[in-house]
Amino acid sequence: MENNNKPKLLVIVGSVREGRFGPVVADWVAGQAATHGGFEVETLDLAEVDLPLALPATSPKFAGDAYPRPAGMAPLTAALESADAFVVVTPEYNHSYPASLKAAIDWHFTQWTAKPVAFVSYGGGAGGRHAVLHLENVLNELHAVPIRDGLAFPNYWTAWQDGRPADQATEGYAKTMLDQLTWWANALKAARESVPYPA
Repeated sequence: MENNNKPKLLVIVGSVREGRFGPVVADWVAGQAATHGGFEVETLDLAEVDLPLALPATSPKFAGDAYPRPAGMAPLTAALESADAFVVVTPEYNHSYPASLKAAIDWHFTQWTAKPVAFVSYGGGAGGRHAVLHLENVLNELHAVPIRDGLAFPNYWTAWQDGRPADQATEGYAKTMLDQLTWWANALKAARESVPYPA
């Protein structure tokens, strides 16, 4: 019988650039998460979300459910709200992460709070690590919990073949990441359900 109490994992495709590689990476990550079995898995592509850069005057931290978001953002807000954990798939643009991800983060606050976040990055020689370092700093401010182990793909255009990493050891690294994410997702879900987070 299927375990309906599995935490919900949201895999986020962070790039909206034309010709992006992100959906290939996200599909593989979602497949690894489904095989892992610790989560109910959903994928969300920011290219399908209305993400204006101009924000309302009041912070979403204080406005709560009254925060005035565009109607086209509703699927993103609902997905973030219902998720117990996240995998953010991000490229590295100019030693940081895409504006689409920053907009998705800044339009929300409590939806990230007290939830674990893992990162899968790709790029040139650094494999997207600059982007991840910046994301960790931002998500810490929202009281999210970035986990230690993630995946990084330097020179991704040669590191992937036929929709999967060429290095077969990568599946083992993915399992380590998902094991940690599952532990944190279950622990923080139980904590959120037992007592309100003191943000």
